[in-house]
Amino acid sequence: MGKVGKALRQVLETYSINQNRLAVEMGIDRANISRWVNEQRDPSGDAIFEIKEALKKIDSDAAKEFVRLYLGDLEG
Repeated sequence: MGKVGKALRQVLETYSINQNRLAVEMGIDRANISRWVNEQRDPSGDAIFEIKEALKKIDSDAAKEFVRLYLGDLEG
C-alpha cells in the first residue's frame, strides 16, 4: 500500500484541498479519503480514475500533479 495515498496526500497539501471537498466532489464519504491518505487502504482502479476526475474539477493542475506523482515519468 501507499503510492496512491502518498500522491494524494501530497496533492491535497500542495493545492490546499481538504479531504471533505474531494469527498463531496466524488460523492463519497470523507472517511474513504482519509483511509487512502493515511495508507490504511488503497483505492480501486476505478476510484483512482474518479480521484483524478474530481481533482480536475477542483484544480486541473492538482489532477495533473496527482497523475504525475502516481504514475511517474512513463516516457522514461
